[in-house]
This record gives sequence, structure tokens and C-alpha cells, in this order.
Amino acid sequence: MFEPVIAPSGTLLGLLQRGRGDGTLHALTAPRAEALAALNHCVVRDPRHDWQVENRSLYYARLYLDLGGELDRIEAHLFDVEDHFDGEESRTGLALAVLGHLASYGRRDALELLRRYAATGSNWAWALDELALRDDDAGLRALADPVLARFGTDAEGEAELAATVRDAFEPRPWRLWAEDPREAIATRVRAAQEAGCFDRWQRQMRPTGPRPGWSVQAVFEWAEQGVERGAALHVPAARCLMAVAGPEDRPEIVAAAKDGTEGARCTALRYLADGNDPDALDLIEAAVVTGSAPVVEAAVDAFERMRSIAAVDRARSWAHRPDPLGAAAGRMLACRGGAEDKDLVLAALREAVRGEGPDAPTLWTLVDGTGRLGIACAAPVLRHVYRETASSHLRGRAARALAATDPSFATGFAVECLWDCEETTREIAARHAETADARVVEQLRRLAADPAEEAEVQTAVRSRIGPPDTAAM
Repeated sequence: MFEPVIAPSGTLLGLLQRGRGDGTLHALTAPRAEALAALNHCVVRDPRHDWQVENRSLYYARLYLDLGGELDRIEAHLFDVEDHFDGEESRTGLALAVLGHLASYGRRDALELLRRYAATGSNWAWALDELALRDDDAGLRALADPVLARFGTDAEGEAELAATVRDAFEPRPWRLWAEDPREAIATRVRAAQEAGCFDRWQRQMRPTGPRPGWSVQAVFEWAEQGVERGAALHVPAARCLMAVAGPEDRPEIVAAAKDGTEGARCTALRYLADGNDPDALDLIEAAVVTGSAPVVEAAVDAFERMRSIAAVDRARSWAHRPDPLGAAAGRMLACRGGAEDKDLVLAALREAVRGEGPDAPTLWTLVDGTGRLGIACAAPVLRHVYRETASSHLRGRAARALAATDPSFATGFAVECLWDCEETTREIAARHAETADARVVEQLRRLAADPAEEAEVQTAVRSRIGPPDTAAM
């Protein structure tokens, strides 16, 4: 997938791309044509850095409803000629998910678009999953012919069909088609279901990887084979060592951690760190200095998993290092440090934002730690991260940290968070937003009544308000 270009946070497009609540609030007061243009841009050019994790579809669907938006731009995107050449889910997935939510809100035009795309589009399986949750039996039965026509009737086509049925995210259409009154359809789908079940059983009977009785050296060799074919196996290999290694094998494992092959060294470091070996911290420090990039990464990961008092003490001495181990030390103190570590965590937070920007991966842990430790003077940095990050998940973490550190949160960011794209962020807002603001009261009631809203959010809302006739605002 292409790397999205994110507009500045002060623009309507930038706010909508980030999924911020202020995006919705600004769109509702902007000229309708301008708001719909920005909304359509977001839906057909997915702005998420991680489209498999971040939420946007419900956020955009609700804005389509509020604006009374037409779906012609989504239709043009779905049925563009490019769909025949680019079958990546990331190209059309967001648009299909938005249509799914709109269909659940009763938009018939969205339902019809999903049906058309499921019959002819390259990402038909996603569209079918959306329909499986929202369409009636008659609508799904009508798709049996065009979907099955995608698979050849030769052995290869039937095998592909069986794999598709086996791996279907939403099984409802396939179960419906297996009972179809048209014998040709029902027979073919039932055969695919049976073949898929048999294939799953066969795979379970042919496990790959380590076997009981393997030696420590065999585990190291397996990990190195993974390196040779580009697959990192040191984590499962370390778990295997837990099963096969005894006290007499420690010298061999320590030697591998010092200067073994890449796969063996990564495995040994992980194993020793997980076991709180007395030499683990020194070996990790040496690996960061002398190891290859994968070894350094494995050493840092192993260190961050450690829970011992010795590891936290070492983190305090490493926190000033200008290398990956120093950054890891800051994250460990954010997770496991005490009140005496506030200055070190705050310094790590500031350095990460200054050096890597508001989307630095290390910020996730540092922001959480800032809130955990209640570092009040970190609020200006947290507010900067909240405004500028393109990650809706990181913004939600910043909101949670601000709720614990910033007295102005309830009357500031918490208000816009009620319209945020992430349900966890809306939940935070529902618990903290100041209800003296009329917009807050109205939005809380809307969230409470919306069947598409997550249960956790509605629970938080109900903790703030009661039924309309008894609510004490």
C-alpha cells in the first residue's frame, strides 16, 4: 500500500484524515461541498498508516449521514478500471466498510453498491463479509451465481473455492448457499466445505518445526534456517529452548549469546532474558554494541520484556544512552519505573518527539507511562502529540494520559474526543467530558441511542447520564 500523505492538522482535510473529533465538528460548520470533498478524499485515499488496526469507517459513515452525502464518488472509486488491475484490499477496504455501516443505518444506496461490487469487484470477499452482517437471505442468495462463477470447475478451481470457504471471515453466505434450493449451487458449496474441513485436519496432522527430543544445537540451527529464508524464528525458538534446555546447557547458550550466528544469538538472548539469567543484562548490552541490526533489535526486545528489579535498575543507568538501548530503557521506566523516574521518562518523551516527531513508535509506551506516573508537566508535549500524530491509536493514548495529567482536559480535548474515530477514545471522553457544554450532552445521548456504538462506550455514557426525563445534567 502507498504511504498516505497527511495534510496539516489545522486543515479540515488533515483533521478528517486523522479521525479527530474536531474534523466532524469543523465539517458540520464548513460549506457542504468543501466538507464532502474532504470526506470523499479520505474514503477513496485511505489515510491510515496501519489500515488493519486503526478505525475510520464508522467515523466517516456517521459524517456521510450528518452531511446527507451522496455516494457517487465512492461508486466511481469502486468501479474504476483500476479495480481490475489492483486487487489489494487496502485500495477499497475502507470504502466498503463505510458502505457497510451506511447500510446498517438504512441507506439503501449503500446496500445496492455493496451487492454490485460483491458480484463484479476484485475485493468481492470484503463486500460479501459486509453484506453477511446486513443483507437479507434473498439478497445473499442472489449473489451465489456470480460468486461461484469466479472459481473454475476444474481441480484447481475447486481447490481454490474450498480454501476460500474454509478461510471465510463471515460464514453466513456459504452456509446459506449450502442449503440453496438450486441443487448445483448447494452441491458445489457443500463439497467445498467438506474439502476445507479435510484440509484443515490434514494440516493439523502435519505440524512443522521442532520436535520433542531436539537438542539445544538443533533449536539454534532451526532459528538460523529461519534467518536464511527471511523469517525471524528466534521467539518460538526461545520457547523451544525452555522445553529442551537443562542446567548443563547454560554454557552453550551463553556462548551463543556472545558470538553465535544471528539466529542462535537472537534465540539465546531471548531465552536468557526470559529466564532472568544473571548474565542476561551484560550480554544484552554487549549485543547492542557488537551485533547486527537484527541482533540489536532482538536484544532490545528481550530487555524490554524483563520484569526484574535488576532490569529496572539497569534501565536507570542506561536511560541517557543515545542508542536503541537508551530508548528501550526510557520505555521500561515508563512501564515499570516509580515516581523517582518521572524526570527520566519525561526526558525520553521530549527527546522522542524532538528527534523522531509525533508519530515515533516509541511514543506509544512513553505516552502511556507519562499518564501512569501522572507527570503533570508533560501535558504540553502530550497535547502536541494529540494534535499532530497521524495515528488515531496514539492520539487515544495521549488522550488517556492527558486525562491523568491535564486539569483542562475535561473542558478541552475531551469534548472533541466524543466524536473521535476510535471507540476507546470516545469511551475516555464519555467518562471525562464536562457536561456543562450543551454539545457534550447532545452527543452523549446520541452515542447512547446509536446501535452501531460499542458497548464499552455506551456503558461509559450511561455512567454519566440517565434516561432523558431523569438525567441530571
